[in-house]
This record gives sequence, C-alpha cells and structure tokens, in this order.
Amino acid sequence: MSDTLNLPAETRERAGKGASRALRLEGRVPAVIYGGNEAPLSIHVEAKELVRQLGTGHFFNSIIEIEVGGKTVRTQPKDVAFHPVNERPLHVDFLRLVKGATVHVNVPVVFQNEEASPGLKRGGVLNIVRHDLELVCDADKIPHEIVVDVTGFDVGESIHFSHVKLPAGAESAITDRDFTIATIAAPSALKSEEGQEEAAAE
Repeated sequence: MSDTLNLPAETRERAGKGASRALRLEGRVPAVIYGGNEAPLSIHVEAKELVRQLGTGHFFNSIIEIEVGGKTVRTQPKDVAFHPVNERPLHVDFLRLVKGATVHVNVPVVFQNEEASPGLKRGGVLNIVRHDLELVCDADKIPHEIVVDVTGFDVGESIHFSHVKLPAGAESAITDRDFTIATIAAPSALKSEEGQEEAAAE
C-alpha cells in the first residue's frame, strides 16, 4: 500500500495575489482543499515540509492527511504549481476524500526476474515504454508500485498490460486497449550480426 503522509496546515483568512505573496515570503505555501460536497477550504502549509514530501517521489499517489483547525482531513494531492525559474512550489490543490472514494493515480512500475528473461540474458535491452500506470483504485488501497514479471520474454517480444497482475481494488484507467508497458529490444551487436547474415545471404 502507498504511504499516508501527514501535513500540518493553517486556515487562510485572506485570498488574492497579495496575501499569497506575503505567505510565501513567510515560508508558507497557499493551498486549497476541495470536493466531497463541502465548501472549498483555503489553507497554507510550511514550504519546507511540502518540499520534503514532494521529494519522496510518491507524493501524488499517497493519501495526505491534513491537520487543520484541530481536525484531520483525508485528501489526495491533485496539482502543484511550481515557480518557472526556481521550481519552488507556489500553490497546491488537494481533493477531499470521502469514505469509499475511488481515486485516479499514477503508480510506478517495477520490473522483476530479469535474470529469467531469455532475451535479457542474451544481452537484450529492456525498453520501458511506460514508467507508471494510470489506475483507478480505492482511496484506502493505493498500491505503492506495480510489479511486472519479465520471466520468459525474449528479444522482439512486448510486455502488455494484460501480463500485469493488479492488486485487489485497482483497475486500469485505460480500458479501450491492451497497451504496451515494455519491449525486449535486440542488442546492437545482435542486430549487426543479423544484418551481416542477411547481407551475406543476398
């Protein structure tokens, strides 16, 4: 399962560019919590802690529990606006999660059993087409990663989504095709050998 991260916050009394600029000068980042059939809640969070959580690499597929006004609000991060030059976070949107909610997340793909792939053992190259998968899953069951088994795959073969075993409660957001996740490409030495053989046969 993906992590649950805790993020302390304070409510924002004033909106607008001037108020947001003042908050950023104090080391805070303005944010909003919306959805769940409730009014949007304007908040601000500590920039340093937000940057630390963004640096975990799985901020966007984690549940973020925001502690504000003595309450804990379960959310999913939906968008972070960054400064175009220094890449500091400028604003964050959080989606409020209600009980039983499903969420759209991008979950990283991890490949295993590469030593059991004939193509990779012969020097083939694992050409990754998708580094993550777009899934729809229960908010309480967001997988940390999706493991793809490359056992038995040879040079020239493709690994499609249908080869992947998803955890319970998760399904692909792409439902209209069996898309490619990775291919086993021939090593350049093997390609040149085949090319020479073909040229000799002509």
